[in-house]
Amino acid sequence: MPSVSQSRTNTRAEEVARKLKGIERYNPNCRQMLEEYVQYQIENNFYDFDANMALLKMYQFDPVNFQADKVADILLLALTNLPKSDFLLCKYLLDSQKCQESPRIVEALQFSELLESCRFQEFWEQLERTTVKIPGFENRIREFICQTINRTYQTISRQELQLALGRLSTNEFDALIKTRGWKVASDDANYIWIANHEENIKSRNIVEKIKFEHVSKVMNIA
Repeated sequence: MPSVSQSRTNTRAEEVARKLKGIERYNPNCRQMLEEYVQYQIENNFYDFDANMALLKMYQFDPVNFQADKVADILLLALTNLPKSDFLLCKYLLDSQKCQESPRIVEALQFSELLESCRFQEFWEQLERTTVKIPGFENRIREFICQTINRTYQTISRQELQLALGRLSTNEFDALIKTRGWKVASDDANYIWIANHEENIKSRNIVEKIKFEHVSKVMNIA
């Protein structure tokens, strides 16, 4: 049974979705509602890609009302949905000059570059120097990093993994390893066993169907 907060969130999301249908989607009168809805997403720890894209599109149509802080918040929310391409799609709607005028937007763009190029330690170092006020932001980014590591490594050094996951206590780090199903290597405690990718390779039978008429000419030549 959904909690009261979940029910309220679903109701608000449904209300916004109804207002964005058809020609009302880019109605300037909806702009303030969508701007407030961005903050509502942050406070209630959820993410509405469609509504955020609608707001960015409005800013594209009407750059006079461009709100850099709202754009920065939308970009940070999009980062929490990596590895999906939400951030890139949001970025396509932005004016590059206006982006460069906002330190917060520049910061979000830098975060994206570091994460998508797997420079995870640099990401955490840069995040340490900033203040991102989005509940659950670090955990959702860490989930993306874990997914990436899971696809990439069979084993990884404990130190490298700790640097990639950033800002975790020893207990938190050990708990995360257990939750992910990773294990300390039996022959060297300094390494973590991530996955045996060879076990995930699935064999596939390929059946070629060749009709008799396709080879009859060759047989006649022979």
